[in-house]
Amino acid sequence: MRVAVDAMGGDYAPAAVVRGAVRAAGEDLADIILVGDAGAIEKELKGFSDIKNIEIVHTREVITNEEAPALALRRKKEASIVVATRLVKEGRAQAVVSAGSTGAQMAAALLILGRSGAIQRPAIATILPTLEGPKLLLDAGANVDCRPEHLYEFAYMGHLYASKVLGISEPRVGLINVGTEAIKGNEVTLGAYQLLKEAELNFIGNVEARDLPKGVADVYVCDGFTGNTLLKFGEGLAEALFKKIQSEVKKSLAARLGAALLLPTLRRLKQEVDYAEYGGAPLLGVKGVSIICHGSSDERAIYNAIRLAVRCVQERLVESLNSFSKDNSGRKRVKDWQA
Repeated sequence: MRVAVDAMGGDYAPAAVVRGAVRAAGEDLADIILVGDAGAIEKELKGFSDIKNIEIVHTREVITNEEAPALALRRKKEASIVVATRLVKEGRAQAVVSAGSTGAQMAAALLILGRSGAIQRPAIATILPTLEGPKLLLDAGANVDCRPEHLYEFAYMGHLYASKVLGISEPRVGLINVGTEAIKGNEVTLGAYQLLKEAELNFIGNVEARDLPKGVADVYVCDGFTGNTLLKFGEGLAEALFKKIQSEVKKSLAARLGAALLLPTLRRLKQEVDYAEYGGAPLLGVKGVSIICHGSSDERAIYNAIRLAVRCVQERLVESLNSFSKDNSGRKRVKDWQA
């Protein structure tokens, strides 16, 4: 198996990306193709005495977060994320991993790989830590404006991902809404509710945001605006809570002694809510495995993202999504419901 890694994407590229890739290659998770400036990559590789399963594909162009994705793709046809995605299209790699511009990676996946089956809108599926373990949230930012049929398709893709990659049998699907009652919500969520309650999914109904951390569902479905907002709020809240704990601990000797006893527990808790533990988020609904990483991904995050990419390939996730026929599509379902 070969994984193409955008060596120039991310706040700490190429150093952190190369270190994570070398670790993954060293453990024989996959052969790694590092895409980017060969000189910069080779400079980072000099720090390792034993390197195996690593190939470099040279390109100097990089798409930044400040550039408009679609325009940048037309202007920079040899950008690292474009070349890495093209390797998947050509069959030279089975997956692509990047911590660079999310917009550019999504645009490259859509234009180069194309959509799976009858999927209208690919979605970012990210892990959400809960009291019941990691759960799935989608869409986490790919689609700001959605229609009911798009949420139906997100639920279907989330169901497949939770079943195949997370190993959850008959995953519970919940629709994020302002209330649990079926009559609550806006036009989009009301329509999505009607589609989902008739779908061949384990749909448990509407879920309020306060219930997400409790793990009441295995797959949480919403539009990309809501999902991204929830995700960023959760990240900020977790960071603020840990800083508050650190501040309170310093105020007294008793607090410091208590913290010393709780230190192993606090470390485990911090690890559970750390995005680096899960590596990245797959862009579901395209004809290839494309893992989107946090911009501030470190070595551990890149390593875990490669692990995730390998798991998605092994579980034939793309093939399953390609089987999503027009008869099962959200467009067809919403027409039937409206009729």
